[in-house]
Amino acid sequence: MNDEQNIAVIGLDDFNLEMLRTVRDAERYNFSGLIDYEQIVNPDKYPIEDFIHSAQNDMDNVPGGLNAIVGHWDFPTTSLLPILRDQAGHNTPSLKAALTCENKYGTRLATSEVAPELTPPFALVDPNDDALLDDPPLDYPFWLKPVVAFSSTLGFRVDNREDLRHALKQIRQGIGKFAAPFDTFMQRALLGDQRALLQGNYCVAEGIISGSGCTVEGYVLNGEAYVYGVIDSLRAEGGSSFVGYTYPSNLPQTVLDHMTEKSKQLATHIGLDNTPFNIEFLWDEEHDDLKLLEVNARISKSHSPLFFLVEGASHHEVAIDVAMNKTPNFPNGGGPYKYAAKFMPRSYDTARVTRVPTEADVERLRERFPHAMFKSHVTEGMQLEDLPNQDSYSYELADLFLGADAYEELASDFREAMKILGFRFSRKVRTNYE
Repeated sequence: MNDEQNIAVIGLDDFNLEMLRTVRDAERYNFSGLIDYEQIVNPDKYPIEDFIHSAQNDMDNVPGGLNAIVGHWDFPTTSLLPILRDQAGHNTPSLKAALTCENKYGTRLATSEVAPELTPPFALVDPNDDALLDDPPLDYPFWLKPVVAFSSTLGFRVDNREDLRHALKQIRQGIGKFAAPFDTFMQRALLGDQRALLQGNYCVAEGIISGSGCTVEGYVLNGEAYVYGVIDSLRAEGGSSFVGYTYPSNLPQTVLDHMTEKSKQLATHIGLDNTPFNIEFLWDEEHDDLKLLEVNARISKSHSPLFFLVEGASHHEVAIDVAMNKTPNFPNGGGPYKYAAKFMPRSYDTARVTRVPTEADVERLRERFPHAMFKSHVTEGMQLEDLPNQDSYSYELADLFLGADAYEELASDFREAMKILGFRFSRKVRTNYE
Protein backbone atom coordinates (compact mmCIF):
# COMPACT_ATOMS: atom_id res chain seq x y z
CA MET A 1 0.00 0.00 0.00
CA ASN A 2 1.31 3.48 -0.90
CA ASP A 3 1.07 5.62 2.24
CA GLU A 4 2.73 8.73 0.80
CA GLN A 5 0.74 11.91 1.38
CA ASN A 6 0.67 15.09 -0.67
CA ILE A 7 1.14 18.34 1.24
CA ALA A 8 0.73 21.66 -0.62
CA VAL A 9 2.48 24.72 0.85
CA ILE A 10 1.54 28.28 -0.13
CA GLY A 11 4.62 30.25 -1.18
CA LEU A 12 7.05 27.37 -0.69
CA ASP A 13 10.71 28.46 -0.58
CA ASP A 14 13.95 26.54 -0.07
CA PHE A 15 14.52 27.65 3.54
CA ASN A 16 11.08 26.59 4.76
CA LEU A 17 11.25 23.39 2.70
CA GLU A 18 14.28 22.48 4.82
CA MET A 19 12.22 23.12 7.94
CA LEU A 20 9.32 21.04 6.61
CA ARG A 21 11.71 18.14 6.07
CA THR A 22 12.63 18.12 9.78
CA VAL A 23 9.14 17.01 10.88
CA ARG A 24 8.54 13.44 11.92
CA ASP A 25 7.33 11.21 9.08
CA ALA A 26 8.68 13.73 6.56
CA GLU A 27 9.82 10.85 4.36
CA ARG A 28 6.13 10.05 3.77
CA TYR A 29 5.24 13.56 2.63
CA ASN A 30 5.45 14.94 -0.89
CA PHE A 31 5.77 18.72 -0.50
CA SER A 32 4.74 20.95 -3.39
CA GLY A 33 4.14 24.67 -3.76
CA LEU A 34 0.89 26.56 -4.31
CA ILE A 35 1.40 30.10 -5.67
CA ASP A 36 5.02 31.08 -6.24
CA TYR A 37 7.04 32.53 -3.39
CA GLU A 38 7.76 35.75 -5.30
CA GLN A 39 4.04 36.27 -5.92
CA ILE A 40 2.91 35.73 -2.35
CA VAL A 41 5.79 37.39 -0.45
CA ASN A 42 6.57 41.09 -1.03
CA PRO A 43 4.90 41.57 -4.44
CA ASP A 44 3.93 45.00 -5.75
CA LYS A 45 0.27 43.98 -5.52
CA TYR A 46 -1.89 41.02 -4.50
CA PRO A 47 -4.25 39.82 -7.28
CA ILE A 48 -6.33 37.64 -4.98
CA GLU A 49 -8.73 36.16 -7.53
CA ASP A 50 -5.78 35.24 -9.77
CA PHE A 51 -4.11 33.56 -6.79
CA ILE A 52 -7.21 31.49 -6.06
CA HIS A 53 -7.72 30.38 -9.66
CA SER A 54 -4.03 29.52 -10.13
CA ALA A 55 -3.96 27.54 -6.88
CA GLN A 56 -7.14 25.67 -7.77
CA ASN A 57 -5.63 24.64 -11.10
CA ASP A 58 -2.49 23.37 -9.38
CA MET A 59 -4.54 21.52 -6.76
CA ASP A 60 -6.56 19.76 -9.45
CA ASN A 61 -3.36 18.53 -11.13
CA VAL A 62 -1.78 16.81 -8.10
CA PRO A 63 -1.66 13.04 -8.84
CA GLY A 64 -3.69 11.26 -6.18
CA GLY A 65 -5.05 14.53 -4.77
CA LEU A 66 -3.99 16.61 -1.78
CA ASN A 67 -4.02 15.43 1.81
CA ALA A 68 -3.33 18.85 3.33
CA ILE A 69 -2.77 22.51 2.48
CA VAL A 70 -0.60 24.58 4.84
CA GLY A 71 1.02 28.00 4.93
CA HIS A 72 3.26 30.03 7.21
CA TRP A 73 3.32 33.51 5.63
CA ASP A 74 1.39 36.60 6.70
CA PHE A 75 -1.36 38.20 4.65
CA PRO A 76 -2.69 37.08 2.23
CA THR A 77 -1.70 33.47 2.97
CA THR A 78 -3.78 33.16 6.14
CA SER A 79 -6.87 34.36 4.27
CA LEU A 80 -6.24 32.15 1.24
CA LEU A 81 -6.01 28.98 3.33
CA PRO A 82 -9.72 28.82 4.35
CA ILE A 83 -10.79 29.30 0.74
CA LEU A 84 -8.43 26.71 -0.73
CA ARG A 85 -9.05 24.16 2.02
CA ASP A 86 -12.79 24.53 1.57
CA GLN A 87 -12.42 23.98 -2.18
CA ALA A 88 -10.35 20.84 -1.47
CA GLY A 89 -12.94 19.51 1.00
CA HIS A 90 -10.52 19.70 3.96
CA ASN A 91 -11.13 20.78 7.56
CA THR A 92 -10.59 24.53 7.71
CA PRO A 93 -10.99 27.60 9.87
CA SER A 94 -13.72 29.91 8.63
CA LEU A 95 -12.77 32.84 6.42
CA LYS A 96 -14.52 35.13 8.93
CA ALA A 97 -12.25 33.96 11.77
CA ALA A 98 -9.15 34.36 9.61
CA LEU A 99 -10.15 37.89 8.58
CA THR A 100 -10.86 38.82 12.20
CA CYS A 101 -7.29 37.86 13.08
CA GLU A 102 -5.94 39.62 9.99
CA ASN A 103 -7.69 42.87 10.93
CA LYS A 104 -6.08 44.57 13.92
CA TYR A 105 -9.30 46.38 14.85
CA GLY A 106 -11.25 43.12 14.61
CA THR A 107 -8.75 41.49 16.96
CA ARG A 108 -9.05 44.38 19.43
CA LEU A 109 -12.84 44.06 19.42
CA ALA A 110 -12.64 40.31 20.08
CA THR A 111 -10.11 40.75 22.88
CA SER A 112 -12.18 43.48 24.54
CA GLU A 113 -15.15 41.09 24.59
CA VAL A 114 -13.43 38.09 26.14
CA ALA A 115 -10.53 39.68 28.06
CA PRO A 116 -10.91 43.45 28.45
CA GLU A 117 -8.05 43.54 30.95
CA LEU A 118 -5.69 42.49 28.12
CA THR A 119 -6.83 45.30 25.85
CA PRO A 120 -5.21 48.75 25.71
CA PRO A 121 -7.32 51.78 24.69
CA PHE A 122 -8.07 51.60 20.96
CA ALA A 123 -10.10 53.36 18.30
CA LEU A 124 -11.02 52.91 14.65
CA VAL A 125 -9.51 55.66 12.47
CA ASP A 126 -10.23 56.87 8.94
CA PRO A 127 -6.77 57.99 7.74
CA ASN A 128 -8.36 60.32 5.17
CA ASP A 129 -10.14 62.35 7.84
CA ASP A 130 -8.30 65.69 8.14
CA ALA A 131 -10.22 66.49 11.31
CA LEU A 132 -8.01 64.01 13.15
CA LEU A 133 -5.28 66.63 13.47
CA ASP A 134 -7.52 68.73 15.69
CA ASP A 135 -9.38 65.82 17.27
CA PRO A 136 -6.96 62.85 17.68
CA PRO A 137 -8.59 59.46 18.33
CA LEU A 138 -6.71 58.91 21.63
CA ASP A 139 -4.67 61.00 24.01
CA TYR A 140 -1.03 61.33 22.97
CA PRO A 141 1.07 59.21 22.78
CA PHE A 142 -0.42 56.33 20.81
CA TRP A 143 0.37 53.94 17.98
CA LEU A 144 -1.31 54.36 14.60
CA LYS A 145 -1.36 51.36 12.24
CA PRO A 146 -3.32 50.21 9.19
CA VAL A 147 -5.80 47.56 10.26
CA VAL A 148 -4.21 45.22 7.70
CA ALA A 149 -0.42 45.04 7.34
CA PHE A 150 2.49 42.97 8.62
CA SER A 151 6.03 43.38 9.97
CA SER A 152 5.00 46.75 11.47
CA THR A 153 4.62 48.22 7.96
CA LEU A 154 3.23 51.78 8.15
CA GLY A 155 3.04 51.63 11.92
CA PHE A 156 3.93 54.88 13.70
CA ARG A 157 4.30 56.04 17.27
CA VAL A 158 2.43 59.36 17.49
CA ASP A 159 3.54 61.74 20.25
CA ASN A 160 2.12 65.00 18.93
CA ARG A 161 0.26 66.72 16.10
CA GLU A 162 3.25 66.77 13.75
CA ASP A 163 3.83 63.05 14.26
CA LEU A 164 0.17 62.47 13.43
CA ARG A 165 0.40 64.60 10.29
CA HIS A 166 3.49 62.65 9.13
CA ALA A 167 1.93 59.28 9.91
CA LEU A 168 -1.30 60.05 8.07
CA LYS A 169 0.61 61.24 5.00
CA GLN A 170 2.66 58.03 4.85
CA ILE A 171 -0.31 55.78 5.54
CA ARG A 172 -2.47 57.41 2.86
CA GLN A 173 0.23 56.74 0.29
CA GLY A 174 0.70 53.06 1.14
CA ILE A 175 -2.46 51.66 2.74
CA GLY A 176 -4.03 50.54 -0.54
CA LYS A 177 -1.51 47.73 -1.04
CA PHE A 178 -3.17 45.74 1.74
CA ALA A 179 -6.62 47.34 1.91
CA ALA A 180 -7.74 46.45 -1.62
CA PRO A 181 -6.90 42.71 -1.47
CA PHE A 182 -8.33 42.46 2.05
CA ASP A 183 -11.63 43.88 0.82
CA THR A 184 -11.59 41.27 -1.96
CA PHE A 185 -11.53 38.58 0.71
CA MET A 186 -14.35 40.34 2.58
CA GLN A 187 -16.59 39.97 -0.47
CA ARG A 188 -16.27 36.17 -0.05
CA ALA A 189 -16.87 36.08 3.71
CA LEU A 190 -20.02 35.83 5.82
CA LEU A 191 -19.37 38.71 8.22
CA GLY A 192 -22.83 39.83 9.30
CA ASP A 193 -22.81 43.04 11.34
CA GLN A 194 -19.00 43.03 11.42
CA ARG A 195 -18.74 43.86 7.73
CA ALA A 196 -18.81 47.62 8.30
CA LEU A 197 -16.17 47.35 11.06
CA LEU A 198 -13.57 45.33 9.14
CA GLN A 199 -12.99 47.50 6.07
CA GLY A 200 -9.37 47.33 4.95
CA ASN A 201 -8.81 51.05 4.32
CA TYR A 202 -8.99 52.01 8.00
CA CYS A 203 -6.41 52.29 10.76
CA VAL A 204 -6.42 51.45 14.43
CA ALA A 205 -5.08 53.76 17.12
CA GLU A 206 -3.78 51.91 20.17
CA GLY A 207 -2.60 53.10 23.56
CA ILE A 208 1.10 52.66 24.26
CA ILE A 209 1.94 49.46 26.13
CA SER A 210 5.32 48.22 27.28
CA GLY A 211 7.00 45.20 28.78
CA SER A 212 8.60 41.91 27.82
CA GLY A 213 7.27 40.57 24.54
CA CYS A 214 6.37 36.93 24.00
CA THR A 215 4.38 34.76 21.61
CA VAL A 216 2.17 31.79 22.47
CA GLU A 217 2.13 29.05 19.83
CA GLY A 218 -0.93 26.82 19.82
CA TYR A 219 -3.67 25.25 17.72
CA VAL A 220 -7.39 24.56 17.70
CA LEU A 221 -8.56 21.13 16.58
CA ASN A 222 -12.24 20.17 16.46
CA GLY A 223 -13.16 23.01 18.77
CA GLU A 224 -10.48 22.38 21.45
CA ALA A 225 -7.59 24.84 21.88
CA TYR A 226 -4.09 23.78 22.94
CA VAL A 227 -0.79 25.58 23.61
CA TYR A 228 2.57 23.88 23.05
CA GLY A 229 5.22 26.60 23.38
CA VAL A 230 6.03 30.19 24.33
CA ILE A 231 8.77 32.23 22.65
CA ASP A 232 10.21 35.46 24.04
CA SER A 233 10.52 38.51 21.78
CA LEU A 234 13.52 40.82 22.01
CA ARG A 235 13.33 44.54 21.25
CA ALA A 236 16.18 46.99 20.93
CA GLU A 237 16.80 48.83 24.19
CA GLY A 238 14.63 51.94 24.15
CA GLY A 239 13.38 51.10 20.65
CA SER A 240 10.33 49.79 18.84
CA SER A 241 11.91 47.30 16.43
CA PHE A 242 12.04 43.57 17.06
CA VAL A 243 15.63 42.34 17.14
CA GLY A 244 15.12 38.66 17.91
CA TYR A 245 13.29 35.75 19.52
CA THR A 246 14.40 33.14 22.06
CA TYR A 247 13.01 29.73 22.98
CA PRO A 248 12.05 28.46 25.49
CA SER A 249 10.61 31.44 27.34
CA ASN A 250 12.30 32.79 30.47
CA LEU A 251 9.11 34.33 31.89
CA PRO A 252 7.74 33.17 35.27
CA GLN A 253 5.53 30.09 35.16
CA THR A 254 2.56 32.03 36.58
CA VAL A 255 2.74 34.42 33.62
CA LEU A 256 3.06 31.54 31.16
CA ASP A 257 0.02 29.85 32.68
CA HIS A 258 -1.98 33.09 32.47
CA MET A 259 -1.08 33.61 28.82
CA THR A 260 -1.87 30.01 27.99
CA GLU A 261 -5.37 30.21 29.47
CA LYS A 262 -6.17 33.56 27.86
CA SER A 263 -4.84 32.39 24.48
CA LYS A 264 -7.13 29.38 24.46
CA GLN A 265 -10.13 31.49 25.46
CA LEU A 266 -9.45 34.09 22.79
CA ALA A 267 -8.78 31.61 19.97
CA THR A 268 -12.08 29.86 20.54
CA HIS A 269 -13.96 33.16 21.04
CA ILE A 270 -12.76 34.40 17.65
CA GLY A 271 -14.03 31.15 16.16
CA LEU A 272 -10.70 29.68 15.11
CA ASP A 273 -10.87 25.94 14.46
CA ASN A 274 -8.71 23.37 12.70
CA THR A 275 -5.75 25.73 12.49
CA PRO A 276 -2.55 26.61 14.31
CA PHE A 277 -2.35 30.08 15.82
CA ASN A 278 0.11 32.38 17.52
CA ILE A 279 -0.75 35.21 19.89
CA GLU A 280 1.64 38.01 20.83
CA PHE A 281 1.66 39.58 24.31
CA LEU A 282 3.55 42.18 26.35
CA TRP A 283 4.09 41.59 30.06
CA ASP A 284 4.95 44.55 32.29
CA GLU A 285 6.90 42.93 35.12
CA GLU A 286 6.80 45.98 37.41
CA HIS A 287 3.01 46.11 37.42
CA ASP A 288 2.38 42.42 36.60
CA ASP A 289 0.24 43.63 33.72
CA LEU A 290 -0.38 41.52 30.63
CA LYS A 291 -1.55 43.06 27.35
CA LEU A 292 -2.25 41.51 23.95
CA LEU A 293 -0.61 42.69 20.72
CA GLU A 294 -2.07 40.55 17.92
CA VAL A 295 -3.43 37.17 16.86
CA ASN A 296 -2.30 35.20 13.78
CA ALA A 297 -4.09 32.16 12.34
CA ARG A 298 -0.85 30.35 11.47
CA ILE A 299 2.43 29.14 12.90
CA SER A 300 5.21 31.72 13.03
CA LYS A 301 7.81 30.81 10.41
CA SER A 302 10.39 32.71 12.47
CA HIS A 303 9.99 30.17 15.26
CA SER A 304 10.41 27.05 13.11
CA PRO A 305 14.22 26.84 13.41
CA LEU A 306 13.99 27.54 17.15
CA PHE A 307 11.79 24.51 17.67
CA PHE A 308 14.11 22.47 15.44
CA LEU A 309 17.21 23.50 17.42
CA VAL A 310 15.62 22.68 20.79
CA GLU A 311 12.96 20.06 20.05
CA GLY A 312 14.45 18.35 16.99
CA ALA A 313 11.62 19.26 14.61
CA SER A 314 9.97 22.37 13.22
CA HIS A 315 6.46 23.15 14.41
CA HIS A 316 5.40 22.84 10.78
CA GLU A 317 4.62 19.39 12.19
CA VAL A 318 1.70 20.93 14.11
CA ALA A 319 0.37 22.70 11.00
CA ILE A 320 0.50 19.47 8.97
CA ASP A 321 -1.12 17.32 11.66
CA VAL A 322 -3.95 19.79 12.26
CA ALA A 323 -4.56 20.16 8.53
CA MET A 324 -4.98 16.37 8.33
CA ASN A 325 -7.25 16.29 11.42
CA LYS A 326 -4.59 14.53 13.54
CA THR A 327 -3.82 15.45 17.16
CA PRO A 328 -0.21 16.67 17.27
CA ASN A 329 2.34 15.11 19.60
CA PHE A 330 4.55 18.17 19.84
CA PRO A 331 7.02 19.02 21.22
CA ASN A 332 8.73 15.91 22.50
CA GLY A 333 12.38 16.98 22.76
CA GLY A 334 15.40 15.74 20.84
CA GLY A 335 17.09 18.91 19.58
CA PRO A 336 20.85 19.60 19.92
CA TYR A 337 20.52 22.64 22.25
CA LYS A 338 18.73 23.79 25.39
CA TYR A 339 18.12 27.30 23.99
CA ALA A 340 17.76 28.84 20.56
CA ALA A 341 17.41 32.32 19.15
CA LYS A 342 16.48 34.10 15.98
CA PHE A 343 18.43 37.33 15.61
CA MET A 344 17.43 40.13 13.28
CA PRO A 345 20.51 42.30 12.61
CA ARG A 346 19.29 45.84 11.95
CA SER A 347 20.59 49.20 10.85
CA TYR A 348 18.96 52.28 12.32
CA ASP A 349 20.36 54.51 9.57
CA THR A 350 20.06 54.43 5.81
CA ALA A 351 23.15 53.68 3.70
CA ARG A 352 24.27 51.75 0.65
CA VAL A 353 25.32 48.14 1.24
CA THR A 354 28.95 47.78 0.17
CA ARG A 355 29.57 44.19 1.32
CA VAL A 356 27.40 41.19 2.10
CA PRO A 357 28.53 37.83 3.48
CA THR A 358 30.20 35.54 0.95
CA GLU A 359 29.79 31.77 0.76
CA ALA A 360 33.16 31.50 2.50
CA ASP A 361 31.89 33.73 5.33
CA VAL A 362 28.82 31.52 5.78
CA GLU A 363 31.03 28.42 5.81
CA ARG A 364 33.18 29.98 8.53
CA LEU A 365 30.00 30.80 10.45
CA ARG A 366 28.92 27.16 10.33
CA GLU A 367 32.37 25.94 11.32
CA ARG A 368 32.12 28.08 14.46
CA PHE A 369 28.40 27.44 15.04
CA PRO A 370 27.56 24.06 13.42
CA HIS A 371 23.76 24.42 13.38
CA ALA A 372 23.65 28.11 12.45
CA MET A 373 21.13 29.16 9.79
CA PHE A 374 21.50 32.42 7.89
CA LYS A 375 19.59 34.32 5.21
CA SER A 376 20.52 37.80 3.97
CA HIS A 377 17.78 40.27 3.00
CA VAL A 378 20.14 42.71 1.29
CA THR A 379 22.45 42.60 -1.71
CA GLU A 380 25.64 44.45 -2.49
CA GLY A 381 24.92 47.92 -3.87
CA MET A 382 21.38 48.08 -2.43
CA GLN A 383 20.15 51.20 -0.66
CA LEU A 384 18.66 50.17 2.66
CA GLU A 385 15.59 52.36 2.11
CA ASP A 386 14.72 50.14 -0.87
CA LEU A 387 14.06 47.14 1.40
CA PRO A 388 10.32 46.32 1.25
CA ASN A 389 7.93 46.00 4.19
CA GLN A 390 10.20 47.42 6.90
CA ASP A 391 9.06 49.05 10.10
CA SER A 392 9.25 52.82 10.34
CA TYR A 393 12.44 53.00 12.38
CA SER A 394 15.03 50.49 11.10
CA TYR A 395 16.15 48.15 8.31
CA GLU A 396 16.32 44.38 8.82
CA LEU A 397 19.51 43.06 7.18
CA ALA A 398 19.14 39.30 7.64
CA ASP A 399 17.82 36.36 9.64
CA LEU A 400 20.30 34.49 11.84
CA PHE A 401 19.42 31.43 13.92
CA LEU A 402 21.74 30.12 16.66
CA GLY A 403 21.53 27.50 19.41
CA ALA A 404 23.32 27.38 22.78
CA ASP A 405 23.38 25.33 25.96
CA ALA A 406 23.17 28.42 28.16
CA TYR A 407 20.85 31.36 27.64
CA GLU A 408 23.62 33.85 28.42
CA GLU A 409 25.71 32.61 25.47
CA LEU A 410 23.19 33.64 22.82
CA ALA A 411 23.85 37.41 22.78
CA SER A 412 27.64 37.09 22.67
CA ASP A 413 27.38 34.42 19.97
CA PHE A 414 25.26 36.82 17.92
CA ARG A 415 27.90 39.55 18.05
CA GLU A 416 30.64 37.08 17.16
CA ALA A 417 28.60 35.70 14.27
CA MET A 418 28.04 39.16 12.82
CA LYS A 419 31.78 39.85 12.87
CA ILE A 420 32.29 36.66 10.88
CA LEU A 421 29.59 37.61 8.35
CA GLY A 422 31.09 41.05 7.78
CA PHE A 423 28.34 43.34 6.48
CA ARG A 424 29.70 46.73 5.36
CA PHE A 425 28.03 50.03 4.40
CA SER A 426 28.84 53.27 2.60
CA ARG A 427 28.78 55.16 5.90
CA LYS A 428 28.91 54.47 9.60
CA VAL A 429 25.52 53.18 10.72
CA ARG A 430 24.02 52.37 14.09
CA THR A 431 23.23 48.66 14.46
CA ASN A 432 22.00 46.27 17.13
CA TYR A 433 25.14 44.13 17.01
CA GLU A 434 28.10 46.53 17.37
